[in-house]
Amino acid sequence: MAGILLDTSVVIDLLKLRPGAVDRLRTIQRVGDIPFICAVTIEEVTRGLRPSEDDRAVELITALDLAPLGVPEGRLAGFWRRTFAKRGTTLHQADCLIAAAAAGVGGRLATGNPKDFPMPGLVVEHWPAGE
Repeated sequence: MAGILLDTSVVIDLLKLRPGAVDRLRTIQRVGDIPFICAVTIEEVTRGLRPSEDDRAVELITALDLAPLGVPEGRLAGFWRRTFAKRGTTLHQADCLIAAAAAGVGGRLATGNPKDFPMPGLVVEHWPAGE
């Protein structure tokens, strides 16, 4: 049994009931993996909701385990941003916090945008967006 943190692109696909994302979620649940979400993804998803989508979003969000974002995750996100900036690569704060939340639960990250998560040691699963 392992954890898998669902990135914003994946949660959006789940809310839109896109078959690929729904099937992947069912598969991870069937094998006993635990799907997580973090506060950053909740904020990003909520920001883009239409009022008619709010109830379904709350239902999905509350069905997932919440990955904490505390001091260790904040420090890891900051370390990644600083390290990549020294190499000339800008990473987004939200992406670093999402990745740190995945690392914090000892899990992998499911995303439609794997290029946004080049952090060493982070296991990234590509769930193609829009499927």
